[in-house]
Amino acid sequence: MHLHSPFSPSHRGGSGPPLVLLHGFADTWRSWELVLPALERRHDVLVPTLAGHAGGPRIEGEVGEAALADAVERAMDEAGFESAHLVGNSLGGYLALQLAARGRADTVVGFAPAGGWAQGDESYRQTLGLQATMVQLLTNVAPHAGAMLASPEGRRRATRLIATNFEHIPAELIAHQMLGVASCDAALPLIDAALREGWSIDAERITCPVRIVWGTEDALLPWPAAAARYRDEWLPHADWVVLDGIGHCPQLDVPLEAAELILGFTSR
Repeated sequence: MHLHSPFSPSHRGGSGPPLVLLHGFADTWRSWELVLPALERRHDVLVPTLAGHAGGPRIEGEVGEAALADAVERAMDEAGFESAHLVGNSLGGYLALQLAARGRADTVVGFAPAGGWAQGDESYRQTLGLQATMVQLLTNVAPHAGAMLASPEGRRRATRLIATNFEHIPAELIAHQMLGVASCDAALPLIDAALREGWSIDAERITCPVRIVWGTEDALLPWPAAAARYRDEWLPHADWVVLDGIGHCPQLDVPLEAAELILGFTSR
C-alpha cells in the first residue's frame, strides 16, 4: 500500500496581479502558508515547491541554481505569468533576483536572500556546513517530530534557526517543514554546487524595483555580514528594511508584518 505523500508541488489562490513566492533551501511551498490569506486578497498567488525539494519537480541533469530558476520559469509559463511580483526567502530570494535578471519580475522582495557574503569572506562555508549537518540531523529526527513538538521547548528548539517568535506557528506546519528537509533529494547536491560555484547576481540586468528585508537576529544568514555584497555592490539602491529582533524567515516569524512589507511594495 502506498501512503499518500504529505507534499504537493505547488499552491495557487487569490486574484489580482500575479505574485510568485519562492521558499528557502530544503523548505516546501508551505513556508508561506501564514501570509497567504493576506496576499491572496490582493494577488493571484503561485507558490511552487522548488525543483529537487519535497513535492517539487525532479531535477533532470546538473543540480544547481540554473536548474532551480529554469523550473520556476516553467511553473510561471504554465500559470500564464509572463512576469510577476516575485518574493523569495533565503535561496528563494536569490532565485527571485536571478529571475529578475532574466526579465521575469515586476518587483522583487527578498527576505534575507542567500549568496551575499563579501568576496573573501569564507564564513559561508560554515553556513553550508551547518545546513548539511541540519539535513542529516533532521533525516534522523523527522520521524519523531510529533513527540518533539508536543512541548513549547521542543517547538522552540525546532524553530530556533528560522524564527525568534514561534508560539503562533502550528506544530503541524513545523513537523511538515522538518519532514520536508529530510525528504529534500537535492539538499546535499545543492550544497556541493554552492561550494563549487559560489554565487553571482547580474545586477545590471535587474531593472525592476527591489526591496531587501533582513532580520537582525537571523541565525542562518547573519546581518549584516551575509548581506554585504547586496548592500555594497549588487543592490545598494534597493529599498532596505531591517527588522529588529527578527529571524531568518519573517514570513513565519512575523507573518502580518511580512505580508505588509510585500503588499506595500507590490502596490507601488
